[in-house]
Amino acid sequence: MPDSDHSGWHSRGYLPHLDAPNLVQHVVFRLADSLPAHLRNEIAKTPPEERVRRVDIALDQGHGRRDLTLPGIPELIERALLRFDGERYSLLAWCIMPNHVHVMIETRPGHRLDRIVHSWKSFTAHTANQLLGRAGSFWAPEYFDRYMRDDAHLAATLAYIENNPVKAGLCREPREWAFSSAARR
Repeated sequence: MPDSDHSGWHSRGYLPHLDAPNLVQHVVFRLADSLPAHLRNEIAKTPPEERVRRVDIALDQGHGRRDLTLPGIPELIERALLRFDGERYSLLAWCIMPNHVHVMIETRPGHRLDRIVHSWKSFTAHTANQLLGRAGSFWAPEYFDRYMRDDAHLAATLAYIENNPVKAGLCREPREWAFSSAARR
């Protein structure tokens, strides 16, 4: 039985999510225009077990506005991620890419994953739109999450998150990417 503040397995009509206290999760959220319709349609036709990999490849290609590289925006996102570290969650790793964000957190009892992600996205969307002098959708409505099944999965995912800018051809070494946990290690 899930903690009364956590919903266990659930879906909001897009992706299944697991929410439980003290669960380590890899979360990815992306800009609203980062997956153009033709790519979403193409990905939807692939087998379910292949979709996550295809979305990952498409995001690393940098489609859309790439707002997360504009002055002040990655700092805003990073401050939001760090704001409740140690209180609502433990922030284990993060990487702010040009059009999406990777985060690994361990949720704390009483703080649901969907509410944590909503607070990041709501605050940063409002503030980023103000900084950029525009209105409208900043983030895509859904986010991806996967819980860490064991220590090996956790270590591989942490390495994946911090190496994402290298894989995307944005830098040579993870520590060179300023807006990531690798830059702070």
